[in-house]
Amino acid sequence: MLDLVPIDTVIVNGRLFTMDAPGHMVEALAIAGGRIIAMGSTAEILALSNGRSPAPRIIDAGGRVGLPGLIDSHCHPDMSGVRIGRWHDFSDGVTSSRDAVLDLIRRELEGKPAGQWFLGYRYDDTREGGYPSREELDAASGGRPVFLYRRCSQMGVANSAALAEVGFADKSPDPPFGGIGRIAGSREPSGMLFARAAHILIEHVQASYTPDDFRQGLIRVFDEYLSFGLSSIHNSLVQTQAIRACQDMRDRGELNLRVGLMITGRDEELMAAVLRSGLRSGFGDEWLRLVGVEWVGDGSTSGRTAAYTTPYVGTPLAGEPAEYRGTLLLDPMVHRRRVKDALDHGMIVCTDAMGDAAIAQIIEIFESVLKDGAYPDHRLRIEHCCAVTPPNLAGLLRNGIICSSAAGFAWDLGDAHIANRGAAAMVDFWPHRAMIDAGVVAPAHSDAPVCTANPFCAMSSLVNRRTRSGQSLGPSQGISVYEAVQAYTVHAAYAGREENLKGRLRPGMLGDVVLLDRDPFAEPKEALHETRVDATIVGGAVKFDRLGAWA
Repeated sequence: MLDLVPIDTVIVNGRLFTMDAPGHMVEALAIAGGRIIAMGSTAEILALSNGRSPAPRIIDAGGRVGLPGLIDSHCHPDMSGVRIGRWHDFSDGVTSSRDAVLDLIRRELEGKPAGQWFLGYRYDDTREGGYPSREELDAASGGRPVFLYRRCSQMGVANSAALAEVGFADKSPDPPFGGIGRIAGSREPSGMLFARAAHILIEHVQASYTPDDFRQGLIRVFDEYLSFGLSSIHNSLVQTQAIRACQDMRDRGELNLRVGLMITGRDEELMAAVLRSGLRSGFGDEWLRLVGVEWVGDGSTSGRTAAYTTPYVGTPLAGEPAEYRGTLLLDPMVHRRRVKDALDHGMIVCTDAMGDAAIAQIIEIFESVLKDGAYPDHRLRIEHCCAVTPPNLAGLLRNGIICSSAAGFAWDLGDAHIANRGAAAMVDFWPHRAMIDAGVVAPAHSDAPVCTANPFCAMSSLVNRRTRSGQSLGPSQGISVYEAVQAYTVHAAYAGREENLKGRLRPGMLGDVVLLDRDPFAEPKEALHETRVDATIVGGAVKFDRLGAWA
């Protein structure tokens, strides 16, 4: 039968790890119609492809290690894409102090029209020397609106003009599940906006952005993702313009990696329309498909707003209450109805929760819904799912809930977690050793642009239990390199209900392969984050070629 199948691409002379078992690899494989049709030795695959017309493309791996295409199961490429060229990216290293931030704003807005915004994202108060005050922003901006969005995407600081434009005045009540920071002893806004309050401002600013604005930025973001070996991603909290942009990219032949859509619950009209439409998780094709629906259950640990059972430690935010434990953002009864409705409509339900109190709340909500209905393959997911205490681990296991683990936080935000929760608490953060041993499915993700999209950085923290700066997260929860790769392949595919398409190299699976510059299973594990991708192959086509060897 294989003699009759046109072969598009063969990959030969590789050490292609299948992820079926540790150490299991093949030398070569053949791809037809975007899928793997045969695997074996280089001689066998070349013999199979000889004499074909047209002749298949031959990719000589040159002895390189190959893996199944990597999957980031929770990231925000649309958030990055639409802001490129419009917002200032504070991760660029240009500013390293509050004065430098104010000088940048002053220069950028000098001579601009009165209504011109300065918008910044990926702002890190620990790196930039804290938050400027509302008055400092007013002075630097010359009265023009300014908003600095913290890298956690849960809070930010605005000046007076920005607050006025969205209607946050002295007597404005806090929006549901959001907070307007106040100057101590008064109702006057300080400029700090939390959770839903920050998101209202973002929605106001981005209301005029078009699908083509998203499309142009997404092309650049997806190219970066491909350079990290990502052949598939789950776009978290995706909004209407980005959904349209991805469809436009697919129609134009511009969609070079595979996108799963997680519909945002922040847009209630969009969510209602999707559920009313009758669409189910899995709708779409191999390039663009519906993963599920998503809501947000608490804030961020690095921003000191995630919900915990015990108080934060370290330096409090200005105006932070004593013994502060963070904030829960969902009404349990309302969310229970949402979850049941979405499950009844055939959707995978994803809910973000970082702190142990928020995770416990979502487990309780999920468990109560599961008791009422027959959902044998629900794939319920808790996104980020950082503080997995022993009771939370038991709840995940008991209910078959997926821990969609923000491993990227461990690398990029681990220092802030240590500062805000204490070093001793880290044993319960991203505890992949305990989860694997218990049988909890735990894919890993970056939450990019909150953290780097490079999967090997997140894998490094899971294996070495070290942050980017080298601080220890406690060695007891360390896992093997193979197990870390599983989190970005096998388990990530399962989280999207795509385990029959992705995550392993097998006949019938998609022809997504990443070729590396080293063998991560043989190199010192401390150097895992230094792994570089030489090529990313999607459906048999080379979509990234670092060396120009296969162009």
